[in-house]
Amino acid sequence: MKLDEKQRIVQELQDKLAKAKVVINTDCKGLNVEAMNMLRRKLRETGCEFQVAKNTLLIRASKDTDSSLIQDSFKGPSAIATNYDDPVAPAKVLMEFAKSNEKLEIKKGVMGGKILDLDDIKALSALPSREVLLAQVLSTMNGVPTSFVRVLGGIMSNFMNVLMAIKEQKEAA
Repeated sequence: MKLDEKQRIVQELQDKLAKAKVVINTDCKGLNVEAMNMLRRKLRETGCEFQVAKNTLLIRASKDTDSSLIQDSFKGPSAIATNYDDPVAPAKVLMEFAKSNEKLEIKKGVMGGKILDLDDIKALSALPSREVLLAQVLSTMNGVPTSFVRVLGGIMSNFMNVLMAIKEQKEAA
């Protein structure tokens, strides 16, 4: 590979790593072409990118980004999964794929300046998707005004019951 091509690849990788909300480093040694294509397709369906690169290029590209925190995991065959919107998506896809393909090893990840080990990535994959979380927040926000209206309606209803009781007492007397 020529120097100008390496510089172009490093620049592209650095741009991707700088924009990414989450970067997960994997070892895909031993996966056949069919399995790699299936993994890439699943990641692409969720808006993720999956790229195999030389470790020296990854180390150079990760400088001045959060990914520099996981440079020590750029050993052996390395492939990175990145996502720019939903940090849960690549973790879900990789963990699901690793269950059926033992040859895929998830090394480390980084999200928001924090290093993610395998347990953190498992916990991240257990979270609901962004859309589900937004729906839960919306239903919670919608519940507060609804409850407030019910409370106000209950006060009026109770007040009317008291007035009706007083009216009945006066009619009986």
